[in-house]
Amino acid sequence: MTQQGVRWTADQVLALAPDAASRKAGSKLGAAGPWSEAGSSDEGTVWGLCKGSGSKPYQTVVDIADAAGPAYKCSCPSRKFPCKHALGLLLLWAGGDGAVPPGQPPQWAEQWITGRRGRADRKRAADSSGSPSASADPEAARRRAERRAERVTAGAAELEQRLADLFRAGLATAEQSGYGLWEETAARMVDAQAPGLAARVRELGAIPSTGPGWPVRLLEECALLHLLDRAWLRRERLPDALAATVRSRVGLPSPADGPPVLDRWLVLAQYDTADTRLVTRRIWLYGTASHRTALLLSYGAAGRAPELALPVGLALEAEVSAYPGAGQLRAALGEQVAPPAPTAIRPPGVTTSQAAARYGEALRDDPWLDSVPVTLERVIPTPDGDSWQVADADGDTALPLTPAARARPGLWRLVALSGGAPVKVFGECGHQGFTPLAAWPQGPGDAVPLC
Repeated sequence: MTQQGVRWTADQVLALAPDAASRKAGSKLGAAGPWSEAGSSDEGTVWGLCKGSGSKPYQTVVDIADAAGPAYKCSCPSRKFPCKHALGLLLLWAGGDGAVPPGQPPQWAEQWITGRRGRADRKRAADSSGSPSASADPEAARRRAERRAERVTAGAAELEQRLADLFRAGLATAEQSGYGLWEETAARMVDAQAPGLAARVRELGAIPSTGPGWPVRLLEECALLHLLDRAWLRRERLPDALAATVRSRVGLPSPADGPPVLDRWLVLAQYDTADTRLVTRRIWLYGTASHRTALLLSYGAAGRAPELALPVGLALEAEVSAYPGAGQLRAALGEQVAPPAPTAIRPPGVTTSQAAARYGEALRDDPWLDSVPVTLERVIPTPDGDSWQVADADGDTALPLTPAARARPGLWRLVALSGGAPVKVFGECGHQGFTPLAAWPQGPGDAVPLC
């Protein structure tokens, strides 16, 4: 991608936008009009001056070759990453019409790039040599872990009592007591340093009075929470891999200590979820040689998108290390051999029935798993009464779309891409159905993000 002839598409650039407003504003700046002194280098740097409301233009620079995805610097006051000026500059560069010619970066851009890459090199050197900050006292770390485990155990025992009280009084009382009691219980789990339990308690509290069948849904979630509680309290009896999964579900941190896998990774999907405290970004990767699917998670403060961004349809050569746990797909992005670049490679696909079976098999390793990543081969989005489904073009099976998928604009993008013909679709398959995240047309064509 550092070669001048290799460009991203406009869709890949806009996939970096933190929200719809930034996407719209960045699109307006994707023309040459407001830009001056724009340029790009073989080392993966794009820069330019964008005219704003003030007397001085905004200095905007993007490091496309950054190991963790594009990095941005702009003199505008925006707190969004990337800001509309960075998006506009990348759109101008992606156009490939000579508006961003090759050249040498100006001093202000070179200074930022040099400083950023220098800091990254020093960090990698410190990590490889074992700096004092990376090698804490193991005995002190063991004592801290034991103290935290004791607090989590106390929290799990308290939560078990809360569930017992609920069933003793009857599920109908959950509707009468309101959300406040659940929020108080979640706060107790936060105090017990078990954020995973706290998140599940908050989800429980939101179920009552949510429409027909809510007692059944509440019972199902209570059963899963009870299972997680009991698994934590008896974790010494579990196999190591399942015990690691339980620790992860409870919310205890663990390092990505799996052996690094060097591969060419396809970027299949990227999307954000947010609550009042945190923005979580999920990026799905597929290794073309290892045939492994990996999930990268990154976080940002409420209202701010995480900095890690990898547009759908690109491929990057990099090392990826897995986190511990049975059936866990989360991984950490390690050293990057080559920057992300467009690719025509597509992941292999399965039928809808094979996708459902894959989710069932994954539940044996992780009973709390909401969904698994799958690529569906030759499916057609079709209406199903008041809902939608993706049906096998060469069979008689189908998967219903999840309520979340039906509410997204990506559904209509998928329908338009298909036009009644089979398409390849990547997404998440779980107990609520299938959520499409990216798709490819039947013939040649780039990946189309659906989220």
